[in-house]
Amino acid sequence: MDRLYRHQRHVYDVTRKFYLLGRDRLIDELAPPPGGRVLEVGCGTARNLIHAARTWPQATFFGVDLSHEMLATARQTVRRAGLEGRIRLAHADATSFDPALSFGVPGFSRIFFSYSLSMIPAWQDALARALHWLPAGGELHVVDFGGQEHLPGWFRAGLRRWLAWFHVAPREGLEAELAALAIHAGSLCRLDRPHGGYAQYAVFRRGPTG
Repeated sequence: MDRLYRHQRHVYDVTRKFYLLGRDRLIDELAPPPGGRVLEVGCGTARNLIHAARTWPQATFFGVDLSHEMLATARQTVRRAGLEGRIRLAHADATSFDPALSFGVPGFSRIFFSYSLSMIPAWQDALARALHWLPAGGELHVVDFGGQEHLPGWFRAGLRRWLAWFHVAPREGLEAELAALAIHAGSLCRLDRPHGGYAQYAVFRRGPTG
């Protein structure tokens, strides 16, 4: 992971804004409660966390990432934004992180993945881990590449070949996985596929019996 991002981290935000569609929609719909804690899993350069902290000033934000290189950039970016008091970062694995060990907190009212599930091999484990740290009424938000089912075949094939160069694989089983988790946790889940299926956006709200 560090080899992949050692150089990419310097141009990551400039290049990704053209094809990571739906990130700002996710941030706009987070709506954390006053005093809420929000975690991004796979926070990268902290671009999303900074935007979210400015959008929702009543909340505190946290980010974890497996790449030390990305976290180095994220810390610099947060410092330049003057948000060190509201954004905390830690090195952690998405499939095994513990908020008490990383941040000294018991959990989060909102957790989100923004184009990171498609880079996590054990993505189902990452989802389950995130849901473990949501209380009743807490929400998990996910935006990532979709199946491109309503886009031309040549576009879909070209996009997937290009994504494979970066070890990215669209998670076409996301809807089924979240539906199964929702049944198990007594929760609600909605998913839609904007931009002709280019992206998929899901919101999972944990029920009282989860």
